[in-house]
Amino acid sequence: MRIGVIGTGYVGLVTGICFADKGFKTTCMDKDKEKIAKLNKGITPFFEPGLDIILKRNLEKNIEFTTDIEKLVKQSDIIFLCLPTPPDNDGKADVKALIEVANQIANVDDDRYKIIAIKSTTPVGTCDVIKKIISEKRSNFDIVSNPEFLREGSAIEDFFNPDRIVVGCSTKKAENVMIDLYKNFPSPILVMDNRSAEMVKYAANAFLAMKVSFINEIANLCEVYGADIKKIKEGIGTDKRIGSHFLEAGIGWGGSCFPKDVKALIKMGDEKNVEMKIAKAVYDVNERQKKLIVEKMKNRFDNLKGKNIAIWGLSFKPNTDDMRSAPSIDVINELIKHGCTITAYDPIAMENAKKIFSNVNFAKNMYQASENSDALIILTEWDDFKKINWSKMKMNQKIIFDGRNILNPEEARQNGFEYYGIGVK
Repeated sequence: MRIGVIGTGYVGLVTGICFADKGFKTTCMDKDKEKIAKLNKGITPFFEPGLDIILKRNLEKNIEFTTDIEKLVKQSDIIFLCLPTPPDNDGKADVKALIEVANQIANVDDDRYKIIAIKSTTPVGTCDVIKKIISEKRSNFDIVSNPEFLREGSAIEDFFNPDRIVVGCSTKKAENVMIDLYKNFPSPILVMDNRSAEMVKYAANAFLAMKVSFINEIANLCEVYGADIKKIKEGIGTDKRIGSHFLEAGIGWGGSCFPKDVKALIKMGDEKNVEMKIAKAVYDVNERQKKLIVEKMKNRFDNLKGKNIAIWGLSFKPNTDDMRSAPSIDVINELIKHGCTITAYDPIAMENAKKIFSNVNFAKNMYQASENSDALIILTEWDDFKKINWSKMKMNQKIIFDGRNILNPEEARQNGFEYYGIGVK
């Protein structure tokens, strides 16, 4: 069984490289010639722990990269579509890339049976659209919805040991092929219809985003009532019906999935006159939460103008260089509007951040960033930031705003710092 992967973004590249590591002959295709050239040299275009190592051990063995979609289609039995579905101006997921590729697949002169498996997060009904396009030129194929559940920073572990594998299909033949593909994965395979599989991904992401927004609202309430959100998390997270995952209070979620998927779910409801009240509240709470740090700073300082602010952490989460919808963008832009000078540091994401910010100073390390600053803001929970050498903190004013609650407040205060967290004493 040969695997084809169209799209070498985050999902596509992890999918292709990991299938190759499972022993499948795999071809990955992208129209970006420069990216493909680098991949053929073993150079990954983004940071994901361990991915470059797996790529290099499979490069001469099980995986190849090409810009030739016809080649990929002809030699593949299962073709995974891993293409971007960004939000358009009104929040609806844009599936133009999928439609373009579907037309290209349809025009390849090859009548062997294929499975076209969509891993992209797509609005319910997209499988039907893709099937209609391809069926105008060929008939010996099936469309499968096979959503991904990869977390940036732990994507390899998630691929090899997923909680579940969701397969949406409409024929027994496609079901059997997909079960055979995943038979050596230590996970339950949930087979369902295409539309249900498409909805699963949106429902999962919206629910997880809801947990984050909920704990953030409780954290804000803790502050005015003198309670401690870390104790609250422990108190509710040990309840098996709730669980402790995604209950870390902070400045909100970002990344490539939660923002666009919650908005897309809201839009799907609007199109069918179903008001998604909870999803809307989840999104609104998160937007408000990203402004919280600046509000705390305005309450602490009479005037932010002219203040030197140190930023630790730029990526939307640790163990990735992904800046998409990162809360740091909102925080930094708001501080600049108030006349602050920003010096930032991130272990991995600074090159991507430099493409976004033209008026931010970038430091070589966390201590250089904090030097001569009037306040430090922690925006990403990198492990490096949890182990501060307090003697190296040469700040003008010893004030810390911990947007991720990663420091021990008592330890910070014992070292002479003012400490402001999110919902903690």
